[in-house]
Amino acid sequence: MAETALQDIGPDKTLLLVDDDEPFLRRLAKAMEKRGFTVETAGSVAAGSAIATARPPAFAVVDLRLEDGNGLDVVEVLREKRPDSRVVVLTGYGAIATAVAAVKIGATDYLSKPADATDIMNALLANEDVLPPPPENPMSADRVRWEHIQRIYELCDRNVSETARRLNMHRRTLQRILAKRSPR
Repeated sequence: MAETALQDIGPDKTLLLVDDDEPFLRRLAKAMEKRGFTVETAGSVAAGSAIATARPPAFAVVDLRLEDGNGLDVVEVLREKRPDSRVVVLTGYGAIATAVAAVKIGATDYLSKPADATDIMNALLANEDVLPPPPENPMSADRVRWEHIQRIYELCDRNVSETARRLNMHRRTLQRILAKRSPR
């Protein structure tokens, strides 16, 4: 299996992993090295951007929310320095609005945590012409509603009053919805 993975990767096997969860970063780095990648890691937007500027990799996996900022800033640097790089954005806060933002600035794919090394590898090496299979368990109606509210909230620059007005909803009701965890 390792040989086929090496053939799929191509001649440039450089991979940048950017995540502030140190144990996850170490585990993922080991797993991706076993799959044939030459891995560099960074724990912040600043470190990830510095590596992307100095040695732009062919592949990257970037966490969306980092302690010092937004992982999309690293994606922008990568796109500027190496437009052909394949970038997967990872996040523990899966929302449609952030997925759209990630893809708009050049991410190849967007995965919610927990994602294992196989999922990440498949996303990095996926053929762009092939559509992914339909989800085994699609979002519930409650989740779709929550995602829609989150999207409008992001489009309104996280302004609760403006979001409530656009959704024709009471501001306090919206605040209660936003304070809760996302439904499954």
